[in-house]
Amino acid sequence: MVVRTIHVTRHAFRVSYTLNSTTGEYHTNSPSPTGIPSDPPLASYGVQQSHELAEALARLDPVIDHVYSSPFYRCLQTVQPAIERLGSGIKVRLDNGIGEWYGVAHFDHPVPAPPAVLSTLFPCSIDETYEPSIVPPRSGETIEQLHDRVAYALNHIIACIDAESRSRDVSILLCTHAATLIAISRTLTGNMPSDPNENDFVAPTAGLTKFIRKQVSAEGQAKMPLEWKGGKGVAGGWTCVLNGNCDHLAGGAERSW
Repeated sequence: MVVRTIHVTRHAFRVSYTLNSTTGEYHTNSPSPTGIPSDPPLASYGVQQSHELAEALARLDPVIDHVYSSPFYRCLQTVQPAIERLGSGIKVRLDNGIGEWYGVAHFDHPVPAPPAVLSTLFPCSIDETYEPSIVPPRSGETIEQLHDRVAYALNHIIACIDAESRSRDVSILLCTHAATLIAISRTLTGNMPSDPNENDFVAPTAGLTKFIRKQVSAEGQAKMPLEWKGGKGVAGGWTCVLNGNCDHLAGGAERSW
């Protein structure tokens, strides 16, 4: 059987940080457990959101079979309560392909902590055997390159699960960042607006966006760039049935792009 349902969430409300665009240095007043200034933890309110999200995910039917996450701390902290609620031996697969987007810059952008370090912070939660689909360049990406990177990552993730032998169809959860979530939504549906700033998809903290597969494509693994625009979408195309839904959050939608 194959992937039929994809749920996507943005990390919960995080602690803020700043960037000196001249020097490329990041700063935060709340040190990150990873020691990386641009890798802040959730704020206390975000921790509350993560538990509300976990309650919603635990009620889903069909149940979540796999969890993929950006390797940044705030994303892992967001899905940790859900992992505990879901049980069934689920481990998070860290994939830089659905990681943070940084624009093109004259300095190197930061990278997340390696899985070996993150495993000490989230014991028994991370699949250390998983290899990420793609790693973004440290010099940053254009909007077009972000979408192509995300399309490749999604195709890789879906193709790998499709290739596994299962007795039923599969439902997966992706935890990511605002700009990446919007790119995921566009590449799954195949709908890219002429103006990339158009508010076609929203990305509130700890919201839920849901996609149902239209058809199973026989493309399998592919090279960049993939052809996904014009309504085609990756891996057979997907229909968005929930767009940044926040009914499960006591505070409703916040920090939505």
